Amino acid sequence: MSDSVALFDDVSFDREVSAHSGPVLVDFWAPWCGPCKQLAPVLEEMAVHYDGRVRIGKVDVDQHPELAARFGVRGIPTLILFVDGNVEATRVGALPRDQIVAFVEEELK
Repeated sequence: MSDSVALFDDVSFDREVSAHSGPVLVDFWAPWCGPCKQLAPVLEEMAVHYDGRVRIGKVDVDQHPELAARFGVRGIPTLILFVDGNVEATRVGALPRDQIVAFVEEELK
């Protein structure tokens, strides 16, 4: 994983997402999840594309189940877009890049 995509834990999540001013796309995933692995390079590419406009990060639901529970994550991968610390939109599943970009762009309008 590159430096473009942040790895959030219980402490950094509140600092980097909940208290962040601006949009943050968070991928709730697990290392054993095949669709999550398919999504990883797409998120890496998007992190570079949106550099400075949208922060992109990941939460390993196996290591941080309380964060997954806090946001009602029941299936993975789950993408949640936060804006100014608030949940704006959620998508579940390994979506194609164009659908993820459209999801983010719609919420940034």
